Amino acid sequence: MENILKYAQESLLKAGAEKVQCSLQENEKDELNVAAGEVKLFRTTFDNNLTLTGILKNKKGSTTINSLDKKSIDVAVKQVIELAESSQPDKANDISEKQPVKEFSSGPENPDLDKMYFRMTEFVEYTKETYPDTILEEVIFDFTKRSSCFINSNGVDFTSKNNLYTFVAMFTTKKGKKTSSFNYAVSLTKDLDKPFKDLASFDRLMKQSSEQTETHPIPEKFVGNVIVTPDCMDDIIGSITGYLYDYPLITKTSVYKDKLDEVIADSRLTLHSKPLSEELVSNYFVTSDGYETQNSTIIDKGVLKTFLLGLYGSKKTGLPKAVNQGGCYIIEPGDVSYDEIIKSTEKGILLCRFSGGNPSDNGDFSGVAKNSYYIENGEIKYPISETMVSGNLVEMLKNITQISSERVNSGYHLYPWIKFDGLTVSGKGEDAGLKTSLSVSPV
Repeated sequence: MENILKYAQESLLKAGAEKVQCSLQENEKDELNVAAGEVKLFRTTFDNNLTLTGILKNKKGSTTINSLDKKSIDVAVKQVIELAESSQPDKANDISEKQPVKEFSSGPENPDLDKMYFRMTEFVEYTKETYPDTILEEVIFDFTKRSSCFINSNGVDFTSKNNLYTFVAMFTTKKGKKTSSFNYAVSLTKDLDKPFKDLASFDRLMKQSSEQTETHPIPEKFVGNVIVTPDCMDDIIGSITGYLYDYPLITKTSVYKDKLDEVIADSRLTLHSKPLSEELVSNYFVTSDGYETQNSTIIDKGVLKTFLLGLYGSKKTGLPKAVNQGGCYIIEPGDVSYDEIIKSTEKGILLCRFSGGNPSDNGDFSGVAKNSYYIENGEIKYPISETMVSGNLVEMLKNITQISSERVNSGYHLYPWIKFDGLTVSGKGEDAGLKTSLSVSPV
């Protein structure tokens, strides 16, 4: 990898680039697949991505290729120079300054293939025995060895390895002619010590799937409580943090453009981005613009403490560059149990999956609640159908009423259940005759 990057960097400098950065990522993936409830496939795949960036006279060109021979690199170098020469000059185009040479590593060196097969078949058998009406539409289980190198003409030289297991299951339940909406769960892990049913939300979501072949509309439209589950939380956090990156801050369209060090959420909310956390598996050590990462706190007890600006965004806005590029989110737990949150809810829904478009520039959003439940008088009544949820993300963060003490760790992130007030929930029709109460418990 080192020789390829040095050749690419020297070629770009010889071609006229004044500043250069090059990165190479190599992935080797051992993958097991289940289709229609049976283990169908084992394969090993390889892929490479070489990204070349050159800056001359404040003009920037960049391209990514997956062929690593000299001829392909020579063609890519020519493309980068042509792209830079045809672009507009921008003084914010730059590369990271010199930092100490470092190597990073995370995860096991090699996969345990026998145990991979054992855990996969164990999960398939558990599903058949425990949820006989639930169909595993697709299960993908892989071990990925990811090696990355980053160099630039200022002397930056980082090498990192991050190896991990990824387990993804998509499922639905069919009883007679009735079928539940599909759902899925994901878990990243560095070892295979635990059965997959005990990781992330697999068991809870499959149990819910088995309950969701019979759904009903909510009795009436209301403005009230929405309890967002850990599995659905990334839709909310992803939209909120989306306002903190380069583009919305450069264009001044971010709802938080003037809110640094100001209160933007209820004081119970603390959100971290921890790419170096031992609690998570999806670690990364180097940002895409060539800086060693650090952990950060984005929202501290309701106060916005940092944007997620890269080098370019920082230079364009004059605001501080972030110490990482987001992701690996951890929300601090609350002081009430999941059961207490349900019991304290007079009317609301348990939002387990959400299908909606991007929120507007002012934070307004709307979408459909999937695989979710109606709550009334402190009890989960029934799975719901045809239900819309709408509100405003900015106001939503201020209207947090409870955060659970339990959290779910998917390996990507660590989230609790959070109850928000003031959201509009609407559906079709009424079903006042329903008396069913279900029990949905946290992991």
